[in-house]
Amino acid sequence: MQETLVTPTLSVLSRSSITMQDRSSTAGQASSTGPQPSRPSVIPPPSKSKGWKSGANVRRMRRIIAEDPEWSLAIVPLLTELCIQHIVENFQNNPILKQLLPEHQQKVLNHLSPDLPLTVTANLIDDENYWRRCCMQRWPVCHVARHGGSWKRLFFERHLENLIKHFIPSTTDPAVILDLLPFCRNYVRRLRVDQFLPPVQLPLQPWNGELSDSGSEAEMEQPTGDHYQLRDLVAGLSHLEELDLVYGVKDCGMNFEWNLFLFTYQDCHSLAATIKACHTLKTFRLTRSKVDDDKARILIRSLLDHPALEELDLSHNLIGDRGARAAAKLLSHSHLRVLTLANNQVLTVNTTLTSINLSCNHIGLDGGKQLLEECYMGLEGGDRDHGYPCGPAHPTSPCSQHKRSLPGALHESLSFCGCPQEPHQPTGPQEDLIDPG
Repeated sequence: MQETLVTPTLSVLSRSSITMQDRSSTAGQASSTGPQPSRPSVIPPPSKSKGWKSGANVRRMRRIIAEDPEWSLAIVPLLTELCIQHIVENFQNNPILKQLLPEHQQKVLNHLSPDLPLTVTANLIDDENYWRRCCMQRWPVCHVARHGGSWKRLFFERHLENLIKHFIPSTTDPAVILDLLPFCRNYVRRLRVDQFLPPVQLPLQPWNGELSDSGSEAEMEQPTGDHYQLRDLVAGLSHLEELDLVYGVKDCGMNFEWNLFLFTYQDCHSLAATIKACHTLKTFRLTRSKVDDDKARILIRSLLDHPALEELDLSHNLIGDRGARAAAKLLSHSHLRVLTLANNQVLTVNTTLTSINLSCNHIGLDGGKQLLEECYMGLEGGDRDHGYPCGPAHPTSPCSQHKRSLPGALHESLSFCGCPQEPHQPTGPQEDLIDPG
């Protein structure tokens, strides 16, 4: 009560002192300026005191705005934003996405971390922007056009390829790869594996001269060079269309050994059974894997009457004539469109052919030219100086000169000629050999 009584008294005294000062200052100014004309005195009405709360009103009206660019009046975020933030932070334990509105789903996907486990995101998230962020985080260079334009397919194919490349037989648990099948089986259509690691070779124990009677202990110490078997994995990929394999080791450096690039018979038999059981396979490539005739025949035998195979590539191997004959048989027992046997040992120089009879066949000019070119390519280097086989490319070369370039006595029994310069009058049934078209 004392404070409430003192406060109005102080305010009245302060106002009276201010009034006396104003009056004295006004009187001083009037005396200095001389006599002034008389003016009617106007006494202002007494101000109404608002009591002791007037100071509080003044303080309430004062505002101080901090010079902070992030300062905002919206101190409390919207409830929707709080819910979205909570969903993002707890998405791994409680994934909520399909129940949200489309605009809220997009906000959640934009804030999700690319490091979430595949067990949560594989079958739940189909947004391409999310999988694009996942791919760019792991691989700086990504060619999405090679994977059908799908970032999700690119992620699962390359992720599965990396697991196979770094699989070490007898060391890595196969469940690391097989457990991924339920999440990637619908998205993997192509596998390109350019590395198969061999088993770890432990240093052999020094021989102490004591062996068992059977002598099998030393044999068991020799590690096998078989690589990861693809049978169980490919059997679970129901949409696999392309398989590109290279049995070798990359970046081996000073640890290089030839057995690191060995494609064993066990690998061959397992791979043959794998591609035979994959009825959706359209393209199969096995390059730079030291595949010889025997292994090529094993693989090609499993591809006979394959329902979907359209392209076979066995280039950069050790395939000879026996493997080529097996591939020729495949042409008539499959839907094959592309066959590549580049950089092998097929069709070596022929020095035994002395006669070829192609009478009563509608070969045509193009076929005859191709036949002579193949005969010419089979010559040894010294015999090629005689010229090039006859045909439209060399119309001025005499046919007799071309015949001398053929091996042995082949020119004596050749029944077809496409050279327009030398008169050639076939008689008898050979008249049908030249196609007028």
